[in-house]
Amino acid sequence: MKTFWILLAATCGVAATVLAVLRDFDKAFIVATIGAVCWFLNYRTQMKAILPNTEEEQEPLSDESDET
Repeated sequence: MKTFWILLAATCGVAATVLAVLRDFDKAFIVATIGAVCWFLNYRTQMKAILPNTEEEQEPLSDESDET
């Protein structure tokens, strides 16, 4: 899945560059923004794979309070 996001981000970057050269700045901005979102989703996918799932590793909290 991360390969999909990075390829889509690169494609959007190239398309935004072409649109900027053609002086269609509104469309270039939109396409570049979509590319940035795709890059962020790629980064998020990588971090989810690297970082452990903290919900599974945490011990459940006990309902007992420390009363003396």
